[in-house]
Amino acid sequence: MKLIYGVKDKPGLGKTIVFAIQQLLAIMAATLVVPIIVGNDMQPAAALFGAGVGTIVYLLFTKFRSPVFLGSSFAFLGSMAAAFAGGVSMALGYLGLIIGAICAGLVYVVLAIIVKIAGVKWINKLMPAVVIGPTVAIIGLSLAGNAVGDLQTAPAGGDYRVAILVGLVTLAVTMICSVYAKRKSMFRLIPFIIGILAGYVFAAILTIIGKYAGINALRIIDFAPIKALVADGVGLKTFLTLPSFTFWTAKDGFAELASNWGYLGTIAVAYTPVAFVVFAEHIADHKNISTIIEKDLLEDPGLHRTLLGDGVGSIAGALFGGCPNTTYGESIACVAISGNASVWTIFTAAIGAMLISFLAPFVAFVNSIPSCVMGGVCMALYGFIAVSGLKMIQKVDLEDNRNLFVVSVILIAGIGGLTVSFGKVTITSIACALILGILTNVMLSGKKKAEVVEEVSEEKAEEVSKENKD
Repeated sequence: MKLIYGVKDKPGLGKTIVFAIQQLLAIMAATLVVPIIVGNDMQPAAALFGAGVGTIVYLLFTKFRSPVFLGSSFAFLGSMAAAFAGGVSMALGYLGLIIGAICAGLVYVVLAIIVKIAGVKWINKLMPAVVIGPTVAIIGLSLAGNAVGDLQTAPAGGDYRVAILVGLVTLAVTMICSVYAKRKSMFRLIPFIIGILAGYVFAAILTIIGKYAGINALRIIDFAPIKALVADGVGLKTFLTLPSFTFWTAKDGFAELASNWGYLGTIAVAYTPVAFVVFAEHIADHKNISTIIEKDLLEDPGLHRTLLGDGVGSIAGALFGGCPNTTYGESIACVAISGNASVWTIFTAAIGAMLISFLAPFVAFVNSIPSCVMGGVCMALYGFIAVSGLKMIQKVDLEDNRNLFVVSVILIAGIGGLTVSFGKVTITSIACALILGILTNVMLSGKKKAEVVEEVSEEKAEEVSKENKD
């Protein structure tokens, strides 16, 4: 679809704030769930603040030319768990999260220097559309299980079929707003907000009916996070809360680190290799957003700048929230569906993420949104990621077996969930699919070169034959 707002466009302040909220809703669930999975008292609100800081760092390094939001990276879940392994104290574990993010960030810095010196042509040659297209598609398809799982999730006692109905209503409203609303109307530009609110209201109505009619199957919303706000009465904490930032707890870990220097090696081994894996996903995301905004971000502002922004942004994010950041496919899909690529929307969303982390009511409201509602929205978000990847290979000649094999290997390895582990380091299915795709493309490109040489030889032979006749 054509963009309604380009990268440099500035919608009005009111519109920008609403667009920013939509971006936040698109990335918030995944950003908040990473610290919850890791546990160890890591706070989702702190991770959200760190995502906002990381995004601003990224925008600064990319000269405000790349409209992408950074959020908590799932790729580092194993690495973050390793920071708390071995019975270390909470303080040392938090310090390990920061040190690990620094290790990963330094990998990005080194890669950025290499790219700055060598340029990006080798990357375009190594990862042409036939490789990067299906890889982007895999990023979306690999999340399909999450979307469907959320769609079927109901609170204890609830009926999963009712949850599916709520999720599908959310999806239907989102689609109708995006397709039937006028091009520049707010309904067209914020379909996710409208969809989520519609799904939430529908779920609330069913929950209230279920409560008073004694039908547990209809209870879809768990209002516990909202009730917790006023459990001890209404006061300042009801409205404002201070997240527990990682650096505050980590400062007490230096004393323990002084007597446990081997811990640094454990952290380095856990984080550094994963950074190389995420590098592949970084390129895929930026190739994807480049096709959406019709401008090659690897050339302008340059891959070295996006790498520096991502790497330093990860360090900044971990300093506050403990989670290394990465570019989010949900954010890119939001840009594609809404047609709004304004980088000022992303900047406002980053500021909003930082402010919202202090607002207890908003965090409580987001935590009360049923999984099935987010599942309905994510069916569209993840689907758009997959489709945008498939669009990249529209002009690829799939009648040529060379290309057909490359695409086939990537799709099957990615959808099949091929992963390889080396100790605490796991190469994700996306990375495995990309690596296999690159190797397949390189291996089969030799035949293409041979055919080119053969064609040139035949042309020369014909020219010589013609000259002799003359």
